[in-house]
Amino acid sequence: MRILFVCYGNAYRSPLAEALLKKIRPDLEVDSAGLKTSIPIGTLIKEFLKNNTAIKYLKKTPQNLDQKELKNYDLIVTMQNIHTNAVLKKCPECEKKIIEWNIKDPYFLDKKSARETLQDIKKEVEKLSETL
Repeated sequence: MRILFVCYGNAYRSPLAEALLKKIRPDLEVDSAGLKTSIPIGTLIKEFLKNNTAIKYLKKTPQNLDQKELKNYDLIVTMQNIHTNAVLKKCPECEKKIIEWNIKDPYFLDKKSARETLQDIKKEVEKLSETL
């Protein structure tokens, strides 16, 4: 099974979800991408993954959604509606493969709220891993 996580910059939410799911379910093929990649993966994400013994699953650099063959994924998890719309624009036939989580971008939050958001992502990944 191939899973793709999508967020805006592939610097916070989607690479975190990718790394956590890779740790929990090594039997799955997991990837992530962003709509516009312009910044490196956040240090807060690296810190969180180190604390969860999952840093080795983190990708080195953000990847753009345009680099992905969306039709080749079995499931596409988007973090917000804007990401869902971008996926559907590129791959209208992917509609039934999409799950939308509605998770705000921690990049724009204070550190405490950002850490809470990362915990929310971890919980969502854990729930998802049980259904796959």
